Amino acid sequence: MQTGNAVNYSDGPFQPIIEKCDGCDRIVEENSSQYCKTYVDPAAKWRLGICNFATHAKPEIEVITVRVNPLKAAKRASSKRRGK
Repeated sequence: MQTGNAVNYSDGPFQPIIEKCDGCDRIVEENSSQYCKTYVDPAAKWRLGICNFATHAKPEIEVITVRVNPLKAAKRASSKRRGK
């Protein structure tokens, strides 16, 4: 591994960012084009949903509420106290 050499994003396999990447902290600008400094093909990271490297977007967490029958809950709690 060589240190001190700069990465030329426009010379290598790096693809320019897509619209969904706008606002991310991992964007690097070179030769009037913007590239992701973490991933080679940013479009591929967004294909299946949110990019896991995105610093500007947070995943939506869905809260599922489960209704519990109070009689069954009381029976389970009492049976655990008895040691069954």
